[in-house]
Amino acid sequence: MAAKYEKENTVLSLWFLLSRVGDQLNRCYDVVFSKYGITAEQSRVLAAIELRGPLRPVDMASMSERAPNSMSMLVDRMVKAGLVRRTRDRKDRRAVFVSLTNKGREAIKPALPAGWEFINRLLSPLPYDEQRALASTLEKIKCDLTRYLSPEMDKAEIVKTSFTANPHLYKEILQPLLSPGYQLKSKRRKK
Repeated sequence: MAAKYEKENTVLSLWFLLSRVGDQLNRCYDVVFSKYGITAEQSRVLAAIELRGPLRPVDMASMSERAPNSMSMLVDRMVKAGLVRRTRDRKDRRAVFVSLTNKGREAIKPALPAGWEFINRLLSPLPYDEQRALASTLEKIKCDLTRYLSPEMDKAEIVKTSFTANPHLYKEILQPLLSPGYQLKSKRRKK
């Protein structure tokens, strides 16, 4: 009987922790990125455009696993803030692309290393094996959540197309966005 309550307490703790950790992490990223005049949400959009070039809002929504209408509202706010601009495709006037402005490019260049420094500092107390286990567990949860939201999707396809499961994620996504010669500033937490 005690084992049943222990399991239920663990599940209840995880129920609270998962949402609170996500909320706290987003608030922390907002603090980190606010120094560069952007939010955590805006940083993801700016980084995607910086890496891939002009993108359609529907493609940005798919990449960030957001609803297209919420991406459209975010892009509206970013256009008003002068971070991005919309342009119509010359061949297909229905197609709209979002590209960086100089202000957006100037904001994302220093913001990305700051975000990278923050997450490294946050995870530094965990040994590498625990970091890998955490990443694996979170990837499974993320794929199950995607399946819950889109039951018609095949689980194997969800896993296969998950960009966070890419073993070359750093090399293909973050490294090209960091300044040439960038070195992580190693900060150890005192125990």
